[in-house]
Amino acid sequence: MYVTKEQKEEIFTKHGKGKNDTGSAEGQIALFTARINHLTEHLKNNRKDYNTERSLVKLVGKRRALLDYLTKKDILRYRAIVKELGLRK
Repeated sequence: MYVTKEQKEEIFTKHGKGKNDTGSAEGQIALFTARINHLTEHLKNNRKDYNTERSLVKLVGKRRALLDYLTKKDILRYRAIVKELGLRK
């Protein structure tokens, strides 16, 4: 597993409401972003790994869905997480 327990705790304490707040949209978006970045680096070296490519596309879709939810729910939280993570949109 490429995201260790300590890294997850760090992500959720930084972006969520607390160490054990794994359900907040911001925490999940941050976790998906970390996984997406890792898979992107993997695919740079292994271009023919189509299973990983499919997983990456699914993760991007999940993150997009959470970002869309956050846009509808609270635009200020959406803008904050996008700025904090450096996402394009």
